[in-house]
Amino acid sequence: MDINDLRSIFTVLVVIMFAGIVVWAYSSKRKDSFDEAAKLALDDDDVAVRGGNAGQQHN
Repeated sequence: MDINDLRSIFTVLVVIMFAGIVVWAYSSKRKDSFDEAAKLALDDDDVAVRGGNAGQQHN
């Protein structure tokens, strides 16, 4: 076994891991949690406004 065999094995393992991540990311079971996470940035605006000092200038 030489270095080229190790490189080939490593490449195959990386491709398998990539395919697994793609399947995990696009699975229908994860859609609800990803949609909720995508809306988190928009929900934080409400909290910042209620913080008290939003929009006030200090001299």
